[in-house]
Amino acid sequence: MNQQRILLVEDDMNLGFLLMEFLELEGLQVTWRKDARSAMQELQKQQFDLAVLDVMMPGMDGFSLAKHIRAKHPQFPFLFLTARLLKEDKLRGYQLGAEDYLTKPFDEEELLCKIRVILRRVAQQQQKPTLVPVRKYQIGRYQFDPSRQEICLNEETRRLTEKENAILLLLCQHRNRILKRELAVQRIYGKDDYFLGRSFDVFISRLRKILREDPDVSIENVFKVGFILNVPAAS
Repeated sequence: MNQQRILLVEDDMNLGFLLMEFLELEGLQVTWRKDARSAMQELQKQQFDLAVLDVMMPGMDGFSLAKHIRAKHPQFPFLFLTARLLKEDKLRGYQLGAEDYLTKPFDEEELLCKIRVILRRVAQQQQKPTLVPVRKYQIGRYQFDPSRQEICLNEETRRLTEKENAILLLLCQHRNRILKRELAVQRIYGKDDYFLGRSFDVFISRLRKILREDPDVSIENVFKVGFILNVPAAS
C-alpha cells in the first residue's frame, strides 16, 4: 500500500521538525517546507494527498498560499494550523476551502485524527462513480449545468466555485421545498459546526447575488430551519 503524502508548511523550526517526525512515525510520508513560495514549488514537482498550512509565515501567509492552491488545484484538500484565535480568521479559513482549522497550541494526536478523517473522506469521494448528475437545471431565466460548474443567463456564462456549485445543486434538488440547514452543511463540509455554518451562509449570499437578475427567483431563509430555492412552477 502506498504511503499517503503530506505537504507540511510551517516556518517554526522546532514545531515543523517535531510534526514531521511524529507524522512519519504514524506511517505518513511528509515533505516539510518553511515558507509559502518553496511550498508552491513543491506542489509543481510532485503530488500530495493533503497540505497542512501554517497561517502566520513571513512573506506570503497561509491564507494567500491557500488561494494559490485553490486556483491551481481546485480539488486539493488542506487544513490550517494557526495561533490566530479570532472568529473572523477561522471563518476566512473555511471560506478559502479549508477542510479544517486547528489552533495552536494543539495536541499532535488531534492533528493526526483530523488528517486521517480528511484523507478517508477524500478517498471515499474519489471512489464514487458520479459525484454530480449530468442533467441541467432551469432556474427561472437561468440554466445551471452542475457538471460544468456553470450558470448561464442571456448567453452569458458564469463559472461557479466548487462550493457555490455544490450548494446550488443541493438547492435545486430541493427547489420549492425546505433544504434543512444542518443537512446542507453536513453534505457540503462533511460535518456541521458554528463556523462551517457561517461559511455556508456566505456562499448563500453569493448565490443570491448571482441569481438577482431574475426577480422571480429567490433563496428564502426559513428562520432556524433552512433555505428554500423559490423558482417559477414552469422551471
